[in-house]
Amino acid sequence: MPGLSLLSRWLLLGEWRAHPVRALLAIGAIAVGVAMGFAIHLINAAAFNEFSAAVKSLSGQADLQVAGREPLFDESVYPRLAAMPEVVVASPVLELSAGIAGAQGALRIIGIDAFRAGFISPDLTGVPLEDRVTDVLADDALFLSPAAENWLGKRRGETVLLRAGTGDVALRVAGPVARARPGQRIAVMDIGAAQWRFGQLGRLSRVDLKLRDGVDRLAFRQKLATELQQAYPGRFTVRQPDDGDQEERNANLSRAYRVNLTVLALVALFTGAFLVFSTQALSVMRRRSQFALLRVLGLKRGQLLRQVLLEGASLGVLGAALGIAAGYGLAATALRFFGGDLGAGYFPGIRPQVQFTPVAAAVFFGLGLGVALLGCLFPALEAARAKPAVAIKSGADEAALSRLGRVKPSLICLALAAILAFAPPVFELPLFGYLAIALLLIGGIGLMPRLAAGTFRCLEALVVRSPRAPPILPLALARLANAPGQASIALGGVLASFSLMVAMGIMVASFRVSVDDWMGHILPADLYVRTAAGGNTGFLTPEQQAALEATPGVAQAQFLRTRPVSLSPDRPNVVVIARDIDARDPGRLLFLVGETATPPAGSRPAWVSEALVDLYGARVGQPFTIPLGGSQARFFVAGVWRDYANQAGSVVIRLSDYRALTGEAEVTDAALYAARGAGLEQLEASVRALPFGAALQIMSAGDIRGMSLRIFDRSFAVTYLLEAIAIAIGLSGVAASFSAQTLARAREFGMLRHVGVTRGQVLKILAFEGGLLTLLGVACGFALGLVISLILVYVVNPQSFHWTMQLHLPWGLLGSVAAVLVAASVATALVSGRYALSGGPVRAVREDW
Repeated sequence: MPGLSLLSRWLLLGEWRAHPVRALLAIGAIAVGVAMGFAIHLINAAAFNEFSAAVKSLSGQADLQVAGREPLFDESVYPRLAAMPEVVVASPVLELSAGIAGAQGALRIIGIDAFRAGFISPDLTGVPLEDRVTDVLADDALFLSPAAENWLGKRRGETVLLRAGTGDVALRVAGPVARARPGQRIAVMDIGAAQWRFGQLGRLSRVDLKLRDGVDRLAFRQKLATELQQAYPGRFTVRQPDDGDQEERNANLSRAYRVNLTVLALVALFTGAFLVFSTQALSVMRRRSQFALLRVLGLKRGQLLRQVLLEGASLGVLGAALGIAAGYGLAATALRFFGGDLGAGYFPGIRPQVQFTPVAAAVFFGLGLGVALLGCLFPALEAARAKPAVAIKSGADEAALSRLGRVKPSLICLALAAILAFAPPVFELPLFGYLAIALLLIGGIGLMPRLAAGTFRCLEALVVRSPRAPPILPLALARLANAPGQASIALGGVLASFSLMVAMGIMVASFRVSVDDWMGHILPADLYVRTAAGGNTGFLTPEQQAALEATPGVAQAQFLRTRPVSLSPDRPNVVVIARDIDARDPGRLLFLVGETATPPAGSRPAWVSEALVDLYGARVGQPFTIPLGGSQARFFVAGVWRDYANQAGSVVIRLSDYRALTGEAEVTDAALYAARGAGLEQLEASVRALPFGAALQIMSAGDIRGMSLRIFDRSFAVTYLLEAIAIAIGLSGVAASFSAQTLARAREFGMLRHVGVTRGQVLKILAFEGGLLTLLGVACGFALGLVISLILVYVVNPQSFHWTMQLHLPWGLLGSVAAVLVAASVATALVSGRYALSGGPVRAVREDW
């Protein structure tokens, strides 16, 4: 190693040769933490950038876009926009998500005017055969992107069946889209044909505007927005395709999910810091007399400090470098097999490619190196501060760790954590909540030496008075009570890993149980019917609704219609849910939380989700305005309900109010209650026998709950993996700490053998020590993890995802992990003890002669 003195090389390489496994464990812990954090960052960045690029590609070279607050608006505004003198081209666009007949999923269809879109969005135009140029205007022609072709398994000339209402629309694949991004599943067709085929005559999704040269885009945007607001109050938004609102809208879609994943990945790195600390602390303790001799021979205090920091930094450099390489490979593999959202469903229909980012790599490399330096800082300071005359003597190991027993810094950390736990979010993220969790961990670990000493002294006093206690138990307790600093090194790893596992286990279990209970409440019907497994082009007509109500075996039918609306241009759409609901008893269908209010006579009641309370300031008993039916509809907030299906927010209104405001009688879903004596199979057969029954998707409440929980588990698969990695690192730390401490006590065991303690009794002492230490760590870890889980459940999740949940403790999981930790500690102590005793009692104490 160039630049290092011969002494530094000897000390560094000699330590690695003496204890290679311990060094490899520390390097591996740093590498795993850096790899997970860097991989998740690369995955998030690749998915977000590709999603944003895909959104921008659909806008082409448009200077401005006019979009409605509702998904579709009347095309009568188009002539006004096209006739404006500042506009050179106005291109109408109709976007639909059509269900695939007989299959899951939906195809995104973009209806365009080929003549106008060619000037603004040439990438979206279809490419017909040379002898069939008119296919771009044909009413049965569809152009598919390469990703859509592969997904559907269709090629030029074949037919695609798409859902419109309860019928199927047969469209011919006329060719490819001119240019589409990898993984972008889209289809393009003539806008008039799309309006006719899917029953959307006279409706548009947006109008793309290309301005004349020299027109001030910002000034014209403000002018156009003002004119549209005066002519059509609350109906339209004017935006730039690449403006800050669009970027913020895309970022808000998954920001909380991405940040939480990154924090979870850093948990492994945080746990690795304690492994580095235990490695370096034990190394310094073992070489304490050697360092003292070097000081006597002339090595300066600063040189010794730098040497120990260099040893820790070498672990960090190797671990961080391996982590960066492994993280890049892990990100590429995850993107290939799981997609950019890791199963969470935020970025469907894209295929991002991982891109190495030097700045992010430098940041995570610095984190790995910083964690390693932080882990070895206390041992380095202790080695430099030790007085040579004291440190050179044998038996002063515990004195070196006496500073760990200070209580005041730990109490300050716990007090700050208690204060920060109640702090509001920052940029809609629970940053103070995360900081409170970190302070709780630091404070809890800092209290362990004092807590271990007090606990084991009390146990020692009880055991001494007990005539039935085995004689070796007081020896084990006396050792633990009088060497709390060494005990705390092992306890730190146990406490960090187990408390975080407890917290994450409780949070995930609480969320899962809450979702299951929520679905059990909002799915009271026996069967649920819809016209397609995806998309927004399926619907039930009034005649079909009447047929369902009159179906034999149906006691009651309730109908539902959903519609996304925009309440803010920089946020994702909010879902309006119109359903048959009794305003006098809304809790029968909704999972209400908090207070409710009785709607005044003549008002329209609405029940908002928790997200609307946090993000839009909705309050019970106050009016709330929603863009609906081409105007701003005023509703009375009658209550707040828990909605796990729509993170961006939802509003439930009566179906009768929706129909009165919009004039639309169609619905998207139906809930059927079986008549007394009618079985589910009989009821489903009756529905299937209807003229349109073959086009319906029918599921029972149990099927929906089972499918939803499978989706939940898939979404949390990454969380489970990160949790398992943190536990594995913690187990490695426990094993490394116990083995190192046991091997370092060979002389102590030799002395015990000289005074008559048998080999078996020494091993029992080690087993008792390992088991008791881990039991204390598990008990404290459970208490600390429970407190952290309260912050996760009641602070982090509501501030991140804007929903609440009930607390649930997974006793089986917690008990099994605790048992594994205790068993691993006892086994490690026994294996290390056998090795330490293998040299014989005379050889073990020869250094003291």
